[in-house]
Amino acid sequence: MSEREPSGDGRPAADAGDARGEAPILELRNVSTSYGPVRVLDNVTMEVRAGEVVCLLGSNAAGKTTTLRTILGLVRPSKGEVVFSGERIDGLSTPDIVAKGITMVPENRRLFGRMSVRENLEIGAHMREDKEAIQRDVDRVLTLFPRLKERLGQKAGTLSGGEQQMLAIGRALTANPRVLLMDEPSMGLAPILVEQVFSTIKEINEQGTTIFVVEQNANMALSIADRGYVLQTGQIVLSDSAKALLEDPRTREAYLGELT
Repeated sequence: MSEREPSGDGRPAADAGDARGEAPILELRNVSTSYGPVRVLDNVTMEVRAGEVVCLLGSNAAGKTTTLRTILGLVRPSKGEVVFSGERIDGLSTPDIVAKGITMVPENRRLFGRMSVRENLEIGAHMREDKEAIQRDVDRVLTLFPRLKERLGQKAGTLSGGEQQMLAIGRALTANPRVLLMDEPSMGLAPILVEQVFSTIKEINEQGTTIFVVEQNANMALSIADRGYVLQTGQIVLSDSAKALLEDPRTREAYLGELT
């Protein structure tokens, strides 16, 4: 396991020594979120501990993406608290939340297609000031994704789907997050690329970044996760270790495509 360098940005860098089982780094406490009159999350409580990979499973329209958007301050909860490192963040702006150390890899990547790979990576670090620390994290990304190094001057919009996902992850990492939120990282990728992406997610975690991943590919997500939650129509209906969820007949039937 490799150590992370200090961020130089006035907050701790992700620490490869963070121990699983400590107090939660991220918590949702009885959170409800609505879009107009429609309640999408209903009294959701969950936690992510430092150093973990935690996955959130569920079908379409279960509220998974809304969970991430609520954490990042893109939507406000109508009830409950979002807590990061012991501090409530549900009243903060998204830039303030990102500055504290939470970043998201969004569904469909949302890259700047007319800008180069290098420029997209630099945008991820736009809130940071220490150029040496930023370069260390860019170098880290290029080590994780050697293909991006070969395409630094290429426009992001001309990359393959797999390369775009690599760039989206890399852009998030140049923000030096303590917690990385990921929304459907396997979306639109060929099976062999899905395996590569999840292998890299595990490597990122082993380097010290805590990860909370939303994913419909339950088998792949649970294969790298420590724990998982299952969200159904806005409510948590199951939570357990990844191993237990893989063996749970309810999970196997609903999300792994097996009949019990």
